[in-house]
Amino acid sequence: MSAMSGLAVSVDPVLFKAACPDCRARFELSAGALRLAIGASRRTTFYSFTCPECGSAVRKPAGERIVELLTGGGVNTLRLHTTPR
Repeated sequence: MSAMSGLAVSVDPVLFKAACPDCRARFELSAGALRLAIGASRRTTFYSFTCPECGSAVRKPAGERIVELLTGGGVNTLRLHTTPR
């Protein structure tokens, strides 16, 4: 029998603060509401979401720290691969 058996562990969902550049609303989003794309360069690495206030599709650049926070928080990640020429 393990020492941890019988303990209930509650984990709060991770929420990320975000803002819409179109309507300027500020809100919190769950990991499921965000998408992260990791490309070969800074220009092709970004996260995106749909604004819950106005419905706009939002795409923002993601540097190393943002990538680390989003992946650690459970955001689905798409790795973009370049094809050799």
